[in-house]
Amino acid sequence: MAKAAAASVGTKNSVVAVADQQQAAGQKNCGSCAFQMPLHYPRYKKADYETMPEWRVDCLLREYGLPVTGDLESKRKFAMGAFLWPDQY
Repeated sequence: MAKAAAASVGTKNSVVAVADQQQAAGQKNCGSCAFQMPLHYPRYKKADYETMPEWRVDCLLREYGLPVTGDLESKRKFAMGAFLWPDQY
């Protein structure tokens, strides 16, 4: 019985060790590409997006892992489509 318990613990420890190694390898290879969803949903109104400077729109889109391409007007429209409910715009 003790041997079975020891074998089970040994197997569990090796599985945990492999998972830890994979996670560490993924972090080394990935660098800063690990995306984490921001804690708060943006609370801007349509008027805010319409007057928001381009650098702020870019930061907002990057923060949520969304594309930051195109001219300012297309970025604003994309942000409004992504973050506003249909009845808000």
